[in-house]
Amino acid sequence: MLDSVVANSATPLQMWVVLALVVGSLVFYGWERISLELTSMTIIAILLVFFHLMPLDDGAGNNLLGADTLMSGFANPALLTVLALLVVGQGMVLTGGVSYVAGLVTEHGGKNPGVAILIGLLAVMLLSAFLNNTPVVVIFIPIIQALSERIQRSPSALMIPLSYAAILGGMTTLIGSSTNLLVSSSLIELGMPALEFFEFTVIGTVLALSGFAYVMLVAPHLLPAMASMRSKLAAPDGSGKQFIAQITVGPASLMIGSKPVAGFFKNLPNVTIQMIVRREHADLPPFDENMEIRPGDVLVVAATRKALTEALQKDLGLLHAEAAAVYEEGGDEGANRASQLLAEVMVPPGSRLIGFNLEQIGFRYQYKCLVLGIQRRSRMIRTQMTEIRLEAGDVLLVQGRADDVEALRVIRDVVLLEWSTRALPRPFHARRAAFIFLGVIAVAATGILPIMVSSFIGAGLMIASGALNLRQASRSIDRKIVLLVAAALALGNALQLTGGASFVATQMLDALSGAPAPVILSLFFLVVAVFTNVLSNNACAVLFTPIGIGMAQKLGVDPHIFAIAVLMAANCSFASPVGYQTNLLVMGPGHYRFVDFLRAGTPLIILLWIVFSLFAPWYYDLPMSAG
Repeated sequence: MLDSVVANSATPLQMWVVLALVVGSLVFYGWERISLELTSMTIIAILLVFFHLMPLDDGAGNNLLGADTLMSGFANPALLTVLALLVVGQGMVLTGGVSYVAGLVTEHGGKNPGVAILIGLLAVMLLSAFLNNTPVVVIFIPIIQALSERIQRSPSALMIPLSYAAILGGMTTLIGSSTNLLVSSSLIELGMPALEFFEFTVIGTVLALSGFAYVMLVAPHLLPAMASMRSKLAAPDGSGKQFIAQITVGPASLMIGSKPVAGFFKNLPNVTIQMIVRREHADLPPFDENMEIRPGDVLVVAATRKALTEALQKDLGLLHAEAAAVYEEGGDEGANRASQLLAEVMVPPGSRLIGFNLEQIGFRYQYKCLVLGIQRRSRMIRTQMTEIRLEAGDVLLVQGRADDVEALRVIRDVVLLEWSTRALPRPFHARRAAFIFLGVIAVAATGILPIMVSSFIGAGLMIASGALNLRQASRSIDRKIVLLVAAALALGNALQLTGGASFVATQMLDALSGAPAPVILSLFFLVVAVFTNVLSNNACAVLFTPIGIGMAQKLGVDPHIFAIAVLMAANCSFASPVGYQTNLLVMGPGHYRFVDFLRAGTPLIILLWIVFSLFAPWYYDLPMSAG
């Protein structure tokens, strides 16, 4: 049984070189003094050179580990699917299509961020039990990102827990993971009954709930707040700077008919209205409770960049006065807002703009950008934005086409703050983006088309529909993921074909000879759980199922018990980004390093190993004496 999984022509030198590379890759990935990309490229290069000089002969003169095999990771369907899904998800983010869903989650979660996160991750775990967990994670990545912004929490504290929740949910039913189906298929090939749909649901639920408690209570505290640190240094939305902005209530605005409650308008959360201008009359706070917002009212507000853009995105009837004029001139809001950027520019000392207001400058006509707001640190301003005379140090929040914003770099009268540039959400494309997004998921979930095919079609439709352009699509692809997956698959192929994986597994299992069945089952689970973070989860399912069946037959216990152990352990791909597809999906949005998965995933693997070791022998009534 064991001999069937050992490579037939590999030399000991080849096997030991590959094992050394596996250990070295883990060390360098975790150390990260050398970039992950360079480490991955080095691993691939070493494998290419070594197996070119010492080919692994299949007996017919063919090199089993030639360049075509080792480089096949770059064309791996799983990798290409992940990249396409990242593009589809980016379309949802840029159009703001997930804001409504995120709002529902936070609404049901109340003001307690822990409850909101609990609802979101619990939904992921439940859905993953019956749907392919890859599309489930794709759906929830932008939702969790939006949720993290709403509750002012770093996305890096939630992205890995999101992936873990999906993996845990996939442990509970036969269709929850492709790994489960592979184990069942391996049983059939070995002449045994397949696993039933709910055969391992009880033990899977026990592990899933134990792991979910860890995901909620422990994992977020082990993850650095990299995204929030990044936002402080570079992301404009992380700033608490208040801009003075002037917006007009259009005839279709949701604000029409609104009245102040305790001096505030509920339709403008996190926005302070400094003045309401109606014709020639201006009202200052505190506003009378009988005041009612009417079409044409001009609101002078103080708000952060994030709050201001969210308000304009949520209520398309609220328009910057000049923006309304632009749309009227262009005739098509969608066309004029396509490829729009938000950016911040500072008025430097010596600028010719100092002492003039925006109307006198003619900023929109001169620079082809709209000024949405003015930020001044020295004092609070209670006047219309267009009447504010600019001073040195003022920061202007501007909106314009990408080319026009880029042109501000060479204007001496303003200084473009490089880190502040960000694509403007396009709510007018949200419906079509959501339709494409849900279509991709529905087609893949129902099995009409494979997830790879549907995701590629969806990515193409996102670009063709205008939800995002080619530059935005390319920026959503993380080169770290590409190189990491290619290197890991090359190592995995080498590890299997040289017999390294079987050698280590066999040695460890032989060392357990004579031990009681619960001990052997426990350590077997641990071996598979370790290997699933080096190889892929599917490779472990195929490799270790026959080994587990052989051990069960030797012990005289039901082979399905060891098959289920393989299934559960192979799903424990928590300590490596390459162990599971959903880990790759969250790596980019969470700005994670390799070591972050190791730090958060290792305790979870240990926890599930302990729970399985205690619960499984009792549940299956395994004898405690040596068999």
